[in-house]
Amino acid sequence: MANTSFLPLFLSLIAISSVSANFHRDVEITWGDGRGQITNNGELLTLSLDKSSGSGFQSKNEYLFGKIDMQMKLVPGNSAGTVTTLYLKSPGTTWDEIDFEFLGNLSGDPYTLHTNVYTQGKGDKEQQFKLWFDPTADFHTYTILWNPQRIIFTVDGTPIREFKNMESVGTLFPKNQPMKMYSSLWNADDWATRGGLVKTDWSKAPFTASYRGFNQEACVWSNGKSSCPNGSGQGITGSWLSQELDSTAQERMRWVQKNYMIYNYCTDSKRFPQGLPKECLAA
Repeated sequence: MANTSFLPLFLSLIAISSVSANFHRDVEITWGDGRGQITNNGELLTLSLDKSSGSGFQSKNEYLFGKIDMQMKLVPGNSAGTVTTLYLKSPGTTWDEIDFEFLGNLSGDPYTLHTNVYTQGKGDKEQQFKLWFDPTADFHTYTILWNPQRIIFTVDGTPIREFKNMESVGTLFPKNQPMKMYSSLWNADDWATRGGLVKTDWSKAPFTASYRGFNQEACVWSNGKSSCPNGSGQGITGSWLSQELDSTAQERMRWVQKNYMIYNYCTDSKRFPQGLPKECLAA
């Protein structure tokens, strides 16, 4: 007899992901005093930054596990000092967070893609990359896949990082706090470009980043309950909730990390003189 207990999950996922992206429906612009704009009947969102303020938005839904896709076109030209973000975060002082941060640079120099994972307010798990394309020339898809076993960061379908659930060796893993999706464009020229040596050129303002194609396949958290059975949907095969990297995906990730990774906390022995984090040794 077929197990029907998972039908509500599949129905909820279909309801979320089968309709076209509409920013009016799916997000709210939360700051920027008009610098965030939704146009094209809800299909396009832009954030802008000038010397007075940046801007940002957040999802209306809150998730406890999900696969979040966003197409983004980053600030072109001289973007030094600017930071564009896409991340999941829970509220509070012991928050969980999963980060994409795009650190701007001088014209002709590549962006730095910064990734990090926080659990209960503790992070320090940075990996940084250069990209193998110009992220300002066109839209590219950035994906955060978060399930009970792993977090996978993906760019245009290519995995660049996997953060596994390593609670077995004492490493914290975000699995208990629902998170919303956030994005922002802001000035961080005290650290973003070459450690703060290169400042934002305000004569180039306003700086603008563009978004489209927001897709959310997720366990939506509402009124203290998850749309997934038993709160996590563990045991469902063939879905993002149990997804892992197959051998082809692992090979592609190794290619990215060999050729485009510029920082990995797991190899920074100077930063951890008492020994590398346990998850680095167990990986």
